Amino acid sequence: MLRITLRDGEKAIVNGAVIRAVGRTQIAVENQVSILRGREVMQPEEATTPARQLYFAAMLAYIDPAHRGQYQDDVVALIGGLVATLTAPEARTACIAFAHDMAQGDYYKALSAARELIGFEDVATEAQAA
Repeated sequence: MLRITLRDGEKAIVNGAVIRAVGRTQIAVENQVSILRGREVMQPEEATTPARQLYFAAMLAYIDPAHRGQYQDDVVALIGGLVATLTAPEARTACIAFAHDMAQGDYYKALSAARELIGFEDVATEAQAA
């Protein structure tokens, strides 16, 4: 069983449906569902870098199973370009973990690896700007 706490007004996506908490809310999920809390949801205009685009495509594959094949194709197209830009061994390891999780259909875990990739990308961008 998965327990999720939502703050007042916080949104979540459960199997494609958007829900919003009225007051502080605890939800107990007793079976397998696709669920993302509002802070894990990326808007299209936020997908501005290769790692963010990868996260966005993986997120859509997770929450929109009807179009999952299309989003998986997007992931495959994006991951090659991202790997070419990664220099840190830890970033490459995170990229491999992401690809493995996507291949296994563990989309929620893949999103965690994609957030890690966004962190590596942010650090690299800041280093280039300095």
